Amino acid sequence: MLGLWALPQGSGHRLLGLSLLGFCLVLLGGAKRPPKTPPCPPSCSCTRDTAFCVDSKAVPKNLPTEVISLTLVNAAFSEIHDGAFSHLPLLQFLLLNSNKFTLIGDNAFMGLSHLQYLFIENNDIWALSRFTFRGLKSLTHLSLANNNLQTLPRDVFRPLDILSDLDLRGNSLNCDCKVKWLVEWLANTNTTVAPIYCSSPPRFQEHKVQDLPLREFDCITTDFVLYQTLPFPAVSAEPFLYASDLYLALAQPSASACTILKWDYVERQLRDFDRIPAPSAVHCKPLVVDGQLYMVAAQLFGGSYIYHWDPNTTRFNKLQDIDPERVRKPNDLEAFRIEGDWFFAIADSSKAGATSLYRWHQNGFYSHQALHAWHRDTDLEFVDGEGKPRLIVSSSSQAPVIYQWSRAQKQFVAQGEISQVPDAQAVKHFRAGRDSYLCLSRYIGDSKILRWEGTRFSEVQALPSRGSLALQPFLVGERRYLALGSDFSFTQIYQWDEGRQKFVRFQELAVQAPRAFCYMPAGDAQLLLAPSFKGQTLVYRHVVVDLSA
Repeated sequence: MLGLWALPQGSGHRLLGLSLLGFCLVLLGGAKRPPKTPPCPPSCSCTRDTAFCVDSKAVPKNLPTEVISLTLVNAAFSEIHDGAFSHLPLLQFLLLNSNKFTLIGDNAFMGLSHLQYLFIENNDIWALSRFTFRGLKSLTHLSLANNNLQTLPRDVFRPLDILSDLDLRGNSLNCDCKVKWLVEWLANTNTTVAPIYCSSPPRFQEHKVQDLPLREFDCITTDFVLYQTLPFPAVSAEPFLYASDLYLALAQPSASACTILKWDYVERQLRDFDRIPAPSAVHCKPLVVDGQLYMVAAQLFGGSYIYHWDPNTTRFNKLQDIDPERVRKPNDLEAFRIEGDWFFAIADSSKAGATSLYRWHQNGFYSHQALHAWHRDTDLEFVDGEGKPRLIVSSSSQAPVIYQWSRAQKQFVAQGEISQVPDAQAVKHFRAGRDSYLCLSRYIGDSKILRWEGTRFSEVQALPSRGSLALQPFLVGERRYLALGSDFSFTQIYQWDEGRQKFVRFQELAVQAPRAFCYMPAGDAQLLLAPSFKGQTLVYRHVVVDLSA
């Protein structure tokens, strides 16, 4: 180029130099080319900002980035996956009608922050994800008409802040708990929604979803789920509070001990705390009297003992013996207060012993009354109702006996028998409304639910229970349950039906040979303990499940 400027100054040479310079400049600058045709897949017809596609095998990828309107018809694929249209960030109108789509997954339209109109009609969509429409902050019109939607995930429309029109007509909505949220949303949204109708269940068929009363949805249920496994057998479980902490005392005959566990509020588990030597322990009963902790260790052999917890040495020390001539073969232990005094009673299951009552006095428990001799008693239940303390003694050899406390004599007086049940392994009570009930388990024959009628008990329900040695009614919040064990089958959990005034079968728990059931609230955890004679001791947690969630 510099050589051109050095040519001779003659006119001819000058013209030639300028021509050559112009030619070079043209070469350097390049000739102006006609505009390129925007890319367009073979299955589509495209303009600079629109695309119309038929029979596409997938969402077209090589479309003009300026496309603001896309129509897909008769597509040859059935699912729309995560970010399927993210390569078209300027899209404002998307029509996906008359395809064979069955599933639209999470974040399917992520990246389409400018999309205003979305039509997905006349497909076979049966499921949406809760996050299907995430990212569509500009969407104003949405149509899912004429699909196969039977339910909608909760809050599926929450990301659509400015949605003004929604069409759900032509779907097969099942108006169960899964659409309860939709009924609530329709009642409160500013979005215009065309009338939609239920296809099922039969009681709501052809009912307008917008008109369904929320009270018709019974969507709260409960469950008992395995929460913790204690790797040892046990035959009794007694929770107690001492010095603001929660503990559990377990009788472990196989380990020759009363085992005390402490509830860890941080880890939310039961942890080892202490053990009291107790060969052949059948019941370990904690009592907190005037701020002092005592443990009654009832044993089949070698006598029974009372221990006192010394907070200074942090150990249990033996306080006193329980007369082995009176209590020969203990089977159950019940503690209670009457007129301010502490008592405990021990059911004796031997042929020669006697069920006995002990009373606390100053520094120990002393024999107060022999209740029931030579009847092989199996269980005790203290009932304090109508201002009349009663003690019910069940027996494997005769009908349960009711004792009533005599204020004049300061002891229990036999009041009568429960003749409807010839024998009972365990006896428990509960109140429902103004009525008092007894639950009696039987090893052979049906277990019974009896109601107090003022002067006697009458049978209201029989529960199949072959091989039952343990049962326990308990209340969790406003829900009443009954755990009924068996040596030959699963433990049955029943729930009280207030309308029918009966227990209805609720759940089965796989507990081997349970010997007791114990309800233990632990902070916000509601626990059911099932000590097992042959297997591990299982801890179940009561959970509340919202089926509309």
